[in-house]
Amino acid sequence: MKKIAVLTSGGDAPGMNACIRAVVRTGIFHGMEMYGIMYGYDGMINGEIQKMESHAVSNIVQRGGTILKSARSEKFRTKEGRKIAYEQLQKLGIEGLVAIGGDGTFTGAKVFYEEYGIPTIGCPGTIDNDIYGTDFTIGFDTAINTALEAIDKIRDTAAAHDRIFFIEVMGRDSGYIAVECGLGGGAEMVMVPETKTTLHEVVEKLKGSRKTKTSSVIVVAEGDEEGSAAEIMEKVKNIIDDETKDFKVTTLGHIQRGGSPTGKDRMLASRCGMAAVEGLMSGQANCMAGIIHDEVVYTSFEDCITKNKPLNRDTLKLIEILSI
Repeated sequence: MKKIAVLTSGGDAPGMNACIRAVVRTGIFHGMEMYGIMYGYDGMINGEIQKMESHAVSNIVQRGGTILKSARSEKFRTKEGRKIAYEQLQKLGIEGLVAIGGDGTFTGAKVFYEEYGIPTIGCPGTIDNDIYGTDFTIGFDTAINTALEAIDKIRDTAAAHDRIFFIEVMGRDSGYIAVECGLGGGAEMVMVPETKTTLHEVVEKLKGSRKTKTSSVIVVAEGDEEGSAAEIMEKVKNIIDDETKDFKVTTLGHIQRGGSPTGKDRMLASRCGMAAVEGLMSGQANCMAGIIHDEVVYTSFEDCITKNKPLNRDTLKLIEILSI
């Protein structure tokens, strides 16, 4: 294999640049020509592919976002679009791909490999930490620390005014961010898509907390079955129906995706990037390079996409114990 291209797709995550850097420099170290594809699969279709030398990835390891940009491609979902993308790669003689992203990115890579046979290895780039085949995903640790900083500040004002805060964090299908933030931020309760938490349980928890605490924080994953943090707050407020209690809601939103990656994310991204290139060299394909128990593991795209990564129930129990 002489030519490899790297792309980032889907939602951005802190550490993607560190991964790009590792992919490019590992390839160059092994004597390959390295290419960067702008705007993910859309850029592949449009031929926005550029050769990358070592200097192209200088001074990016500490930057959030992705220098290759990212986009979701509707064209790539079609056979016609994928055919054009393949032809663009053929023009440059690109023989392998490294795709940094999540489930959607890997689904596209899997279909593309099955149709055209270009070996592809993924790197788990998503703040949600919901990809099977790796203990942690690139960007998760940074997102947790960003959210925790905000939660700590909200706790200060909650305590100053005896308020009940409902704080919404990202996690449409996964509660990993909410659970980690809830534990680290000392939340009284965490609401996540994986477990059903009734409004009655929330109300009882708040009533119990009021006996020993003057303020409370409840962390809500955006995909919780009861709705958004704002919707849940209104429902709870109507049930409690006490004008002396002050309810507030904060949605942290996309602040969780930005910022300089933590040391942990930089290390993870660098290891996965190197593993992806060396995996392609050793004949691996149609799989993701992840880290499990501090060892590099290759997991098929099929398993990454179809298998669930369950929450640690002990962590949920710990939140309940420590919130009394």
